[in-house]
Amino acid sequence: MAKLFAYGTLKDKDIQENIFGRSLTGTPETLLGYSVHTIQIEEEFGVETYPIITPTNNSLDCIDGIVYELTQKDLELADTYEGKYYRRIEVLLQSKEKVWVYSAVN
Repeated sequence: MAKLFAYGTLKDKDIQENIFGRSLTGTPETLLGYSVHTIQIEEEFGVETYPIITPTNNSLDCIDGIVYELTQKDLELADTYEGKYYRRIEVLLQSKEKVWVYSAVN
């Protein structure tokens, strides 16, 4: 099983149902040294605004989110959902646990 830190739309139960076919149960957690910004993505019916994390290298900056345990297939489904504007990276949470998270494509 893999662990994924969600801070935005992946926390939404309706989106989880659409992506994974079920609602996920997770654990609250904090990511240090990052902040949340927004990006504009052109979609089928117009431009939408989505959250995106960026590193700040300042341990006072933090993002609250939820850690979910996912299968490899679930991670691949999440990769497809996040699309070309996001990439999955490994980060260290406040608890010292290594997890995946989606960040901006550089």
